Amino acid sequence: MKPTILQLTATMFLLTCMNLASAGGWQKYQNDDYCSQTTNAAFKACRNDVNDNFWESKGICINISDDLERRDCYTDARQELRDGFALCYEQSEARDDVCDALGEARYDPEIDPANFVNPLTIGDTTAANTFMPLVPGFTRIYEAGDETVTVTVTDETIEIMGVTCIVVRDTVEENGEVIEDTVDWFAQDIYGNVWYFGEISSNYEDGLLDNLDGSWMAGKDGAKAGIVMKAAPQVGEVYRQEWALAEAEDMGEVLSTSATESAPAASCNDDCLLTRDFTPLEPDVSERKFYAPGIGVIVAYDVDEPDNREQLIEYHY
Repeated sequence: MKPTILQLTATMFLLTCMNLASAGGWQKYQNDDYCSQTTNAAFKACRNDVNDNFWESKGICINISDDLERRDCYTDARQELRDGFALCYEQSEARDDVCDALGEARYDPEIDPANFVNPLTIGDTTAANTFMPLVPGFTRIYEAGDETVTVTVTDETIEIMGVTCIVVRDTVEENGEVIEDTVDWFAQDIYGNVWYFGEISSNYEDGLLDNLDGSWMAGKDGAKAGIVMKAAPQVGEVYRQEWALAEAEDMGEVLSTSATESAPAASCNDDCLLTRDFTPLEPDVSERKFYAPGIGVIVAYDVDEPDNREQLIEYHY
């Protein structure tokens, strides 16, 4: 049986991506090029996932009786295949940039519970990280367009990898309706660094739970904690905030420790921390965050939409 045009199209895109990978040198590593090897493995997984989704879509299309609707289904499947392979390639390039910034070492941070403080003592007998104070009861409220974001440091804890983490609730409402409700797990070490141990991200649509995309927990399925806020940020530092391959790969870069910014509820003058937050999973997204000492984030925005600012409008203990 001769291959169909659809089959040939899929094969051509698959071979193109393989050739691009080879041309980029992704197959040629030294034994200790662990970061680049991880990039290559993630690229192959992404490519295979896109290909699987394409053939599943084709199976669905085959069972559509209407000729026009079936042709449209095939067209959409081919476009998703192209877009998917393109994203896999862009993600790999972004991961290569991360390897350039961090080096080729394995990402395998040592987690010793003895090196972490009791989170319920933060703000009392334990000094809080100045740019991310995990003081129980501390609440910040933000606005961004039609959205209201409420971030509350609760007095609840959870043990992850032997470390007692504080539970932080992050709820996003749009026109009064909850669209995202996230439970984050943070821990502060004895040096003042704040570590991120995971989250449960509940995303809603029309009032119903739609998915848990982005959820992860350190120690599960290879996921590892990252430092979301350094005790003493230094300009130029690039660091992993979380690491669950292909699921959660947020990164941070310190751009300034003497920035100036203002929001309705707070401001800072030449003493704001400015960071660039980004992730290889969304190569085109880059966020700027301004942190005021003793408060935390007061302004955040995507560099492509600087006028769509998330601003602190209220905070209290």
